[in-house]
Amino acid sequence: MKVGATLYLNSIEVAYNGKPVLRDVSLQVRPGEILALVGPNGAGKTTLIRTASGVLTPNQGVVKVNEQDLRQLTPLERAQLMAVVPQARLLPPTFTVYQTVMFGRTPHLGWLGFPKKEDEQIVHQVLVRTHLLDLAHRRLGDLSGGEQQRVLLARALAQNTPILLLDEPTAHLDLHHQALILKLVQQTVQECGLAVLLAIHDLNLVALYADRVALLVEGHLQQEGPPEQVLTKAVIEDAYGVEVELLRHPHYSAPFIIPHSNGSKERIGYVA
Repeated sequence: MKVGATLYLNSIEVAYNGKPVLRDVSLQVRPGEILALVGPNGAGKTTLIRTASGVLTPNQGVVKVNEQDLRQLTPLERAQLMAVVPQARLLPPTFTVYQTVMFGRTPHLGWLGFPKKEDEQIVHQVLVRTHLLDLAHRRLGDLSGGEQQRVLLARALAQNTPILLLDEPTAHLDLHHQALILKLVQQTVQECGLAVLLAIHDLNLVALYADRVALLVEGHLQQEGPPEQVLTKAVIEDAYGVEVELLRHPHYSAPFIIPHSNGSKERIGYVA
């Protein structure tokens, strides 16, 4: 694995059909940290993930890995630097779990494209770590949505890149597997020095697992910093237009957010 890669998003602006979606967003994702992207629906989180991966080209600004402009890299070079867990699942139903996770090794295979013993060992280790080994020979079409989500993460981890981009990786997962997946990502970051950009809705999971938080609202970067700095009552209520109670987690030194059940606060320009 290439280590020590920093992802730079410099003055990113993206528009769809002339409508701005991201406006002058600048972020750095450093080795050994999880940077969580949060914000209301429509804030631009998925667009920023897709821009960071090279799927979208920004109208203004530049994406770099270390000093390399992403636009100057080939698709193979990008795939050796960053792996992506997308929000939408487009998995071929007839492939097995093992075959799909092995696809993550594609950027590292030789010119004949055949996996080596090392590739097989990496895939086996990832299947064990993601609790998918018992499903290795099941076809994707027979899996639940949550199981497919775990397969996507396993494929990305098998890619063995220094940067990991995750768009709602806990979607469709039960509480047990939400914790399992985020703990696994956290452990991999600590052991391998990955730089992780994570788009996620659950602010309580963010408080537990993220090192830094970037709050997007209507395409603008409103706040950035450690969870205890960004996830405050005033910031959350203004960004999401809802009253919340902010407590301390009973077992961890982290904010614990509870939305009030007595209705929301109006916020002009809120994007649903």
